[in-house]
Amino acid sequence: MKATNYLLLAAITLPIVLTSCRGQTSEKPPIHPNMNMDQQERFDPQERNEFFADNRAMRQPVEGTVARGKLKDDKALYYGINEDSSYVQEIPVDLTKSFIYRGKDQYDVFCTPCHGGTGAGNGIIMENNYGYVPAPSFHSDRLRNQADGYLYSVISDGIRNMPAYGKQIGVKDRWAIVAYVRALQRSQNATEEQLRSYDVDIAALQDEFEQQMADAQAEEPAAEDGGEVSVERGKTISTENACGACHSTDGSSMVGPTWQNLYGSERPLEDGSTVIADEDYLHESIVEPSAKVAEGYPPSMVPYDHLSESEINSLIEYIKSLSDQEPPEGNMEPEPSNNVSAQETSDTATDESPIAKESK
Repeated sequence: MKATNYLLLAAITLPIVLTSCRGQTSEKPPIHPNMNMDQQERFDPQERNEFFADNRAMRQPVEGTVARGKLKDDKALYYGINEDSSYVQEIPVDLTKSFIYRGKDQYDVFCTPCHGGTGAGNGIIMENNYGYVPAPSFHSDRLRNQADGYLYSVISDGIRNMPAYGKQIGVKDRWAIVAYVRALQRSQNATEEQLRSYDVDIAALQDEFEQQMADAQAEEPAAEDGGEVSVERGKTISTENACGACHSTDGSSMVGPTWQNLYGSERPLEDGSTVIADEDYLHESIVEPSAKVAEGYPPSMVPYDHLSESEINSLIEYIKSLSDQEPPEGNMEPEPSNNVSAQETSDTATDESPIAKESK
């Protein structure tokens, strides 16, 4: 009977005791069965440690040691270069079907937003004019003839406004992407003889291609925007294609030559020759920049051959507007306007322009 009373008393008292603790604070620390779980003898990142002469708690690895798996002594595999620092010509990994499909998966994740599904440089970011330097097509002779190690290096370290993906994409996955890019290049550049070795209707493909070309020509007038050539349009095209990322308009040094006073100037080239920066030179530099590389600048500009003729000419007019140079000898002089004769234009070229004279 007494045991029953004790149990009844405990059942009543315990909930009262427990509920009475709610809402009350205590200056005593909580009870921890295992104190070292909360109070470890350790240093936080960047914390000071006076035990060492440099007072740094974060220690550098012992000199001459390499973490397991981080040796990277295979330059061809990890860096895409030979012992003489030239790019390796071929992928240093066994090519299998699954390896190439792995490259396709990684390409779709990291590359298609800019380079597009076929590598034509028409990804969604490029087509929506977000102000990026246009991504090059993988199907140009320049990139088809590059070594595999070059493509690997670009993926690892980036180029121009393309970021480096060395931290995001593993070594073998980078090589897998290179393999898939090569597959894309072959698929878009197959010869008729190669196609005949497969069950392919070449005549149907030719008809489809001719129809696409006809459709493109039919749409060309709309793309030309009426064929308008103007300085303002050239300035807009420069902004849309992010030309200012490499070329300044105020004379400051950047990745590429400044556009200030470029037109009409004599330009030294990488091969030791010189050229006058006339309209022909500017046009060639836009559509085929590797033809004449300016001295002191890397040959890193991609071709802007996707621009229409009126767009290119507008861009040239904008570049010309940034120069106070006389037109190069041999170029056609601009036709005189506002009834100002050619002789009057020539006579006043050294002191005041026809516009300034007319304003008086």
